[in-house]
Amino acid sequence: MRRDSALTTCQHSPACPVASAPDHDAARVVSRHPEQGWSLLCNGVVVFEDTGEILPDGRTIAPHRPACRLAGAA
Repeated sequence: MRRDSALTTCQHSPACPVASAPDHDAARVVSRHPEQGWSLLCNGVVVFEDTGEILPDGRTIAPHRPACRLAGAA
């Protein structure tokens, strides 16, 4: 069994993607803390308002905001 699937608290159908899936941030929020700037997803991932993440195994994902485009830029 994969470690991150054991940490999932997902009880709905269809089940949310596990933390190791490419679309892991599509999981449902189970605990929201906007005053602190983070939310816990049902797959155990902590997402921050700056788009950084902490995975259940302790690995981090740096903020990944899309780069801004300037009007008229080639």
